[in-house]
Amino acid sequence: MLLERTISQLDIGTVSPDEAAELGQLGYLQWLAGLPANADYAREAMRAYTMAQPFLRTSPAVAVFCDLLVASTRFPIEPLPLKMPRRCPLPTGMRASMARIPVSTCSEIGRRASTSGER
Repeated sequence: MLLERTISQLDIGTVSPDEAAELGQLGYLQWLAGLPANADYAREAMRAYTMAQPFLRTSPAVAVFCDLLVASTRFPIEPLPLKMPRRCPLPTGMRASMARIPVSTCSEIGRRASTSGER
């Protein structure tokens, strides 16, 4: 069920390459964190790829997610290109979850806050 939710969260259509990379990486980490400790990683990665494959052409974030799945199963093992998401500079008193604020919106909030003197 977490896999289906992760794919649906990533399937948001066309986004910028930076936003797709960030969302795809977050989706991969979310999926990875939800795997049981005794899971067969290769089997689960194949299952995730198979379920996400129909969305590859229409969602760049899903494509990044799938690329990470494939890269994570290659041998010899190499580090994946994962980065922590950018921190969203929110004005004082405003609370939000990064999972609910698109990168483009986060950037706009930061611009507004810096020009109005809020922090």
